[in-house]
Amino acid sequence: MIRVLLVDDQHLIRAGLRMLCDAQPDIEVVGEADNGRDAVTLATRLVPDVVVMDLRMPGVDGITATGRILADRPAARVLVLTTFGDDDHLYPALTAGACGFLLKDAPPTDLLDGIRRAAAGDSPFSPEVLRRLVQRAVHARTEPSRPLHGLTARERDVLDLVAEGLSNTEIADRLHIGVTTVKTHVTSLMAKTNSPNRVRLALYARGV
Repeated sequence: MIRVLLVDDQHLIRAGLRMLCDAQPDIEVVGEADNGRDAVTLATRLVPDVVVMDLRMPGVDGITATGRILADRPAARVLVLTTFGDDDHLYPALTAGACGFLLKDAPPTDLLDGIRRAAAGDSPFSPEVLRRLVQRAVHARTEPSRPLHGLTARERDVLDLVAEGLSNTEIADRLHIGVTTVKTHVTSLMAKTNSPNRVRLALYARGV
């Protein structure tokens, strides 16, 4: 059972997420918070596997709350729900330790998949969010791209598609290989490039 803490200052969003999660046999909502301060307190008391975190909240915001939760419990997974126009908060949340980013208007199946992937140690990112993160980093880049030594030809193919913001399923379809094979390549790439998550891997591919 995946224990989930929902954090959002909008009651309707929390209610919708709770209904979605409660309908799943493997996900249990153990608590809700409408601000970052309460989120930190509940994360300590309830020990959730995944914290679904909003960023813009009154008082202690989601970025600060993420940093505090992970400072106390490094093994916790904080999955950020963001809006399409919230670019300014993405990098600070990533720096604070968020494991993934999903758009609030993503299909319910994507949100549930993101929670499961976060609980499993993966880094789920909406392709749109990943593309924006990479694009902003590329525009700010001042140093030349780093060489990609020690990678196989197939790993380079996978890395290029990760940098485009494609999901594992989309990469598998593009390269005509299995999703499990893609996951294996991504894991290997993260180890070889010392990238802790998919965003860092994409940035590495772009030489950022």
